[in-house]
Amino acid sequence: MPIFKLDESNMFPPVELSTKDGILAMGGDLSTGRLLEAYKRGIFPWYSEPEPILWWSPDPRCILFPHEAVVSESMKKLFNKQIFSFTADTCFREVMVSCSKPRRTGPGTWITPAILESYCRLHDMGFAHSIEVWHNTSLVGGLYGVSLGSIFVGESMFHIQANASKAAFIILCKRLSELGFMVIDCQVHSPHLASMGAWELPRKNYLDLLKQCLEHPTRQGNWRDYFQGYEKAIRI
Repeated sequence: MPIFKLDESNMFPPVELSTKDGILAMGGDLSTGRLLEAYKRGIFPWYSEPEPILWWSPDPRCILFPHEAVVSESMKKLFNKQIFSFTADTCFREVMVSCSKPRRTGPGTWITPAILESYCRLHDMGFAHSIEVWHNTSLVGGLYGVSLGSIFVGESMFHIQANASKAAFIILCKRLSELGFMVIDCQVHSPHLASMGAWELPRKNYLDLLKQCLEHPTRQGNWRDYFQGYEKAIRI
């Protein structure tokens, strides 16, 4: 099946036209309007330069219910040591830049300069958010994603200190559960995410779930106040 080509004026085709690998379309732009429309339809951009922008809607989809997040015994012990403290939306760009740096196991991530600027604009609009992990005054880990209604779509995470990204994800799950979020969209399965409670479901079921999530109001704006009390090292 040929991949649908976008320009700056047309929008996305039905997600059922995605390839077997989950690619729906290529091209278009990374305007905030297009990005928000994509997330509302269960679509996200994922590509590497010099490729054109690729838009994905994989089947199956990897998700996690925040209240079902699995905290391993080793992570519980880590939290009990009270090594880390946490904030939200205090240095979004820095988190994204850290996520874009080359990994020990391979080349850099898909976070291009264009992606960076586009998501920073979404952050300024109050739709994209970051969780930061601190050891004393040093940023040692974090993650970022997009929130609409009662769904949080995770995009990327990083760690400089061991287990910092896992800690960020656990804190995100804990707080989103308390705030009544229904779903964290992990997009694509990985053993790491599965070990923390993520699982796959057919795209059709995911889209039904997404529709329910979008019926809830979006917590648009800076999330710093939602994470008050986490600025000091805590136990789980």
